[in-house]
Amino acid sequence: FKHLFSLRLMTMFFLLHFIVLIHVKGKAATFSAIPKKYISIGWATIFGAVHGNANSVPLTQKCFLKQYPQCCDCKETELECVNGDLKSVPMISNNVTLLSLKKNKIHSLPDKVFIKYTKLKKIFLQRNCIRHISRKAFLGLYNLQILYLNHNRITTLRPGIFKDLHQLTWLILDDNPITRISQRLFTGLNSLFFLSMVNNYLEALPKQMCAQMPQLNWVDLEGNRIKYLTNSTFLSCNSLTVLDLSGNMIMENLSSNPLMYLHKNQFESLKQLQSLDLERIEIPNINTRMFQPMKNLSHIYFKNFRYCSYAPHVRICMPLTDGISSFEDLLANNILRIFVWVIAFITCFGNLFVIGMRSFIKAENTTHAMSIKILCCADCLMGVYLFFVGFFDIKYRGQYQKYALLWMESVQCRLLGFLAMLSTEVSVLLLTYLTLEKFLVIVFPFNNIRPGKRQTSVILICIWMAGFLIAVIPFWNEEYFRNFYGKNGVCFPLYYDQTEDVGSEGYSLGIFLGVNLLAFLIIVFSYITMFCSIQKTALQTTEVRNHFGREVAVANRFFFIVFSDAICWIPVFVIKILSLFRVEIPDTMTSWIVIFFLPVNSALNPILYTLTTSFFKDKLKQLLHKHRRKSIFKIKKKSLSTSIVWIDDSSSLKLGVLNKITLGDSIMKPVS
Repeated sequence: FKHLFSLRLMTMFFLLHFIVLIHVKGKAATFSAIPKKYISIGWATIFGAVHGNANSVPLTQKCFLKQYPQCCDCKETELECVNGDLKSVPMISNNVTLLSLKKNKIHSLPDKVFIKYTKLKKIFLQRNCIRHISRKAFLGLYNLQILYLNHNRITTLRPGIFKDLHQLTWLILDDNPITRISQRLFTGLNSLFFLSMVNNYLEALPKQMCAQMPQLNWVDLEGNRIKYLTNSTFLSCNSLTVLDLSGNMIMENLSSNPLMYLHKNQFESLKQLQSLDLERIEIPNINTRMFQPMKNLSHIYFKNFRYCSYAPHVRICMPLTDGISSFEDLLANNILRIFVWVIAFITCFGNLFVIGMRSFIKAENTTHAMSIKILCCADCLMGVYLFFVGFFDIKYRGQYQKYALLWMESVQCRLLGFLAMLSTEVSVLLLTYLTLEKFLVIVFPFNNIRPGKRQTSVILICIWMAGFLIAVIPFWNEEYFRNFYGKNGVCFPLYYDQTEDVGSEGYSLGIFLGVNLLAFLIIVFSYITMFCSIQKTALQTTEVRNHFGREVAVANRFFFIVFSDAICWIPVFVIKILSLFRVEIPDTMTSWIVIFFLPVNSALNPILYTLTTSFFKDKLKQLLHKHRRKSIFKIKKKSLSTSIVWIDDSSSLKLGVLNKITLGDSIMKPVS
């Protein structure tokens, strides 16, 4: 009979669950995967309808009870006395099977108050004024299956109070000021399936919560004042499938609590658990061993998407993405998958082309040309980084979750993050140096303070060393920085939320809001000062005017470079500042910044620095013109009577025409 009843109960349970899920926007889930928002509406009330008489008893004229108060309604052996102003349990026939005394004025349950009603299966005592329940109040209720005591004023429950309730499957104690429960309180509840103590004042749980309840399947302890859990709290809860401890004050465990630490074997005994909610919780010591014992776990809810990589065997993990990666793919967005290849190609090709052309064409200012080539080398590393991100995205396509943790903790991921950071910081520092160089020339035109070739080489070496140190420091102290580059699938340390690694978060803030923001402000200040100086300076001579004209043209070109940097860097600064104020930032912002904004800056630099300059365009035209004239010269070499001589003094191209004069021996004289 017991097994048949359990089967019937479970069948109704699943049917009702299915109906509720369809009603709530058709979200598909299993019994174990009921979202917390459904639980919070009061499952005790909802399932009360399944057990009968939670709301009302359908009335007929047939009643098998000989004795009951006139204010009550009877159906067969079921009795409902709602809003009857009853101050105590009334005298009724002893063959009653269901007793509903909701919304009365009962203040206490004395000894053996139900002793004559041994056939009772369901008792509803919610919304009374019950303060005291005697230890022997429920003696003799060997057949009781459902007991509702919610919305009363119960402060304590004495150990052994439920010792005769061997068939009880449903116990609801919600909304009572109960402050403490002991392990012996649940003695006798061998068949208890559902326990709900929502919105009580509990501050602690017994050392072994399920020791007396081997069949306990669902525990809802939401909205209490529980501050801690011990390693053995759920040690014997082998049948537990749903556990809700949200909205407490736990410093060591579970959803919506100020969690700081999870024991590595916290869930070791929950082998049957199918749904686990750890939302809004930072887990600094998270590892795969925590979730391995829960073989049946199918749904898990984390604060951060990256935690999902520590539970690869779970079928559904929330959140579904961090804005960069998804459960299936390293790059979740199809647009990003295309952009990563396009920008990588443009970045590498553009910078390599400029390096080649700058090496082939001799410039007037060799130190400046050397700085530009070094900048292109730094920007080219960003293209290499993007190519590898695209490659690993293809490698893990459709099965990223299986390899996410291995990938983010791998040497390859850390090296890619190192390359991206090195490229970014060297580029920022070089741009700052080039801006300061022009600043000194324009603001102090008559001071001979331009660095020579040797000084420029030393400065460039120092910039690369500084960028290298910034990128390599997180490798020096693994305990402090943890996996600095392995917090997301693209291995770039753009921390936009309050992560659990204080060292990583602090260092990231120091770089992006310290070094990079300072460099950006120096550049902006320098160009404002340059333009003000140009406007205030009186140009007296043509020579000085021409000199300033060249410098102004250079300054204008660098202004567009700085403007492009501002477009790329301002979103980073805004995100970092907002993170300090704990403002929620959309996950997709991270992906666009890492894949699009920062690399685009590296792709634009060669165009702005070289391809659009008048010097480069003039030199390119001269080379093309020279190549064409040489071709014509070779074809008409035998028939021409004149020769063309090219004179390139690195600033202009001069053409001289020579006439061939034969006086005895062949003597060639130039004719102007």
